[in-house]
Amino acid sequence: MNDLVRQHTALSESDLDWLHMLVSEWQLLSDLSFADLVLWVPTLDGTRYVSVAQMRPNTGPTSYQDDMVGHLVPRGRRPLLDAALDEGRIVREGDPEWREEVPVRVESIPVRREGRVLGVIARNTNLLTVRTPSRLELTYLQSASDLAQMIAAGSFPFPGEQVDMDSSPRAGDGLMRLDADGVVQYASPNALSAYHRLGLAADLTGQHLGQITAELAPSRGPVDEALATMASGYAPREFEVEGNGGSIQLRAIPLKPKGTRIGSLVLLRDVTELRRRERELITKDATIREIHHRVKNNLQTVAALLRLQARRMDSEGGREALNEAVRRVGSIAIVHETLSQNLDERVEFDEIADRVIAMVAEISPGKVTCRRNGRFGILDAEVATPLAMVLTEILQNALEHAFAPGEQGTVEVTAVRGESRADARLLITVKDDGRGLPEGFDPQRAGNLGLQIVRTLVEGELGGGFDMQPGAEGGTRVVLDIPVQPQK
Repeated sequence: MNDLVRQHTALSESDLDWLHMLVSEWQLLSDLSFADLVLWVPTLDGTRYVSVAQMRPNTGPTSYQDDMVGHLVPRGRRPLLDAALDEGRIVREGDPEWREEVPVRVESIPVRREGRVLGVIARNTNLLTVRTPSRLELTYLQSASDLAQMIAAGSFPFPGEQVDMDSSPRAGDGLMRLDADGVVQYASPNALSAYHRLGLAADLTGQHLGQITAELAPSRGPVDEALATMASGYAPREFEVEGNGGSIQLRAIPLKPKGTRIGSLVLLRDVTELRRRERELITKDATIREIHHRVKNNLQTVAALLRLQARRMDSEGGREALNEAVRRVGSIAIVHETLSQNLDERVEFDEIADRVIAMVAEISPGKVTCRRNGRFGILDAEVATPLAMVLTEILQNALEHAFAPGEQGTVEVTAVRGESRADARLLITVKDDGRGLPEGFDPQRAGNLGLQIVRTLVEGELGGGFDMQPGAEGGTRVVLDIPVQPQK
């Protein structure tokens, strides 16, 4: 719609925003009217109309099999559009049109904003299945007529009201028509069932909706005045009510077809099962986070015990082996700590990488500088945990073997991540400026435990590639190529 309006019309950005508000609401008008809606806007030169939006009803057959958006028609071909635009009134005159052997009644509703007519809604009703309407259908049609008059007067949609049509109740979910005092004139079967879920034993018709709703919803006082006011439909509001183990979502729409409120339209939906599933998911998420938190605590306890055991070791080799084990356990604990703070099983790995680098760098304080370049991005937990261990082993290996005791140096970790689905890989390079690899060293056959862990995790668990080679300017360069999920 943005492109069509800016290309063909003289409407301002504020006018375009108004049309967006209208289009976000007009599914309700389409459903209540049992009719297709097409929004026509006059072109810049005033000689044609361009259709910028279309809506089909959920409550009846469509009048248009084809998509009408983008069509241009000259002024004069559709007299009802001309009359509605020029006279600023709803036009219903004229005989039905025949489209592919289907009779269609066409009406034109001017779209007004701040006294100006921006365009015209063509309401097209398929008459092929017309029959004697029921009480529900009559209420729908009367409510649609009131909304159409409000659109023509510029009082609907309501300025400043943000409505999410994906989650808001629709006409078919449940509908009530209230008079000016908030008394229910008509309640659809779905609306009555929803209130029975809240504990209502009587009929809704003739009841004051605000008072009934406040009595059914538990509150500290005898009557919740704010809830009673909202449910009475005096102002446009969307809210939820819980009671008797049930939950219903309501949306109140004041009806002012001639400027004065004559009543209200209340849409409602039973969301009891939806809220129950949401609570179950919240409980499940909390349980998962608690498990990660406890795993982290247990790993930290194991690391503390290993560290304590290392202090009691007489053998220097045994002490160093236990300290390596402490760092390996610590890298896994960092991942679980991060997962315990998230709502899903994905983590921002840059923070984990920085903490791993800081943890490993403690073995050579003030001698070797470690830094990170680039971004790892968000990774799944099944990738983050082994990758944290791999990064720990490679950094530990570099700090222990690339530099002599007391020697100054630099270890640099660089991450490059492909952004497209075709290039969803993570390329990690760990480069040092130390003494380099021994002559004849083969990283694929080296018996060092750390390198065995790296090879096993990268090639076996992560399905990636691992290589260790001399740096172009000395030192050693380790390259990891790991497949990952595309970032969202």
